[in-house]
Amino acid sequence: MIRFSPEVAEALAQNAPVVALESTIITHGMPFPQNLDTARRVEAEIRAAGAVPATIAVLEGRLHVGLTDGELETLAQASNVMKLSRADLAVALATGRTGATTVAATMIAASLAGIGVFATGGIGGVHKGAEDSFDISADLMELAQTPVTVVAAGAKAILDLPKTLEVLETQGVPVIAYGQDAFPAFWSRDSGLAAPLRLDDPGQIAASAKMRARLGLPGGQLVANPIPVEAEISSTTLAPIIAQAQAEADAAGISGKSVTPFLLQRIFELTDGKSLEANIALVLNNARLGAAIARALVKQED
Repeated sequence: MIRFSPEVAEALAQNAPVVALESTIITHGMPFPQNLDTARRVEAEIRAAGAVPATIAVLEGRLHVGLTDGELETLAQASNVMKLSRADLAVALATGRTGATTVAATMIAASLAGIGVFATGGIGGVHKGAEDSFDISADLMELAQTPVTVVAAGAKAILDLPKTLEVLETQGVPVIAYGQDAFPAFWSRDSGLAAPLRLDDPGQIAASAKMRARLGLPGGQLVANPIPVEAEISSTTLAPIIAQAQAEADAAGISGKSVTPFLLQRIFELTDGKSLEANIALVLNNARLGAAIARALVKQED
């Protein structure tokens, strides 16, 4: 069911550190060729940090854990690519479709492959107005049941962050801010909310994942890694921009999986491209931390 790239297969066979990567950032996050360049940069960042990248996607009904450079380029230019979460993954595999994995689907594939660390941009969460729409990302439930450490720059700032943290707490998901007490908000280092937990060392994060397994606790942990200072867009700058984009989405009747891509595109336009620059910087930053945690996990097994 799983097709490993030669690089990832060798790394897993040798118990070398591996970091999973999602693929929706390639197919639904950026235009070609910027998406391909970013995907290559993220993979290179992980290799430079002493780990092996495993970009995950479904190509013509096969679950790929690790993509060759040719497969990465093909995916970056593909059209009609499904956006796969827990609900869609099996259908895409059964019907021979091509799909890019979200946080939830990437976690599932990583766990099946025996990969314990996954670096991404930001997780999904509770959407604003969820008390009426019930629009809550499957990412939160996945964190509660699939044993993968997810490194992200917090949750996307377009979400209802207090409700997102409440759901994670209810589901028993450890939310660990890396190196600070505040919960980051994707493009901004400080959401104005305190993080439930703080750790300052990748080894402690790895040890916490191992302890959860020893205790028999299901699910993974969310590591909220703040965007680098030099790439940050302040929350005060973003707040009116996000409000405008949300109002436009509501007026156009946009809902479900279409909401996030619409909001991110409008924020890109309203910030003159600065949001995308920040997005790339935070993904690279998360890749570096993910590699450090993966190395620590391997070291602690020795």
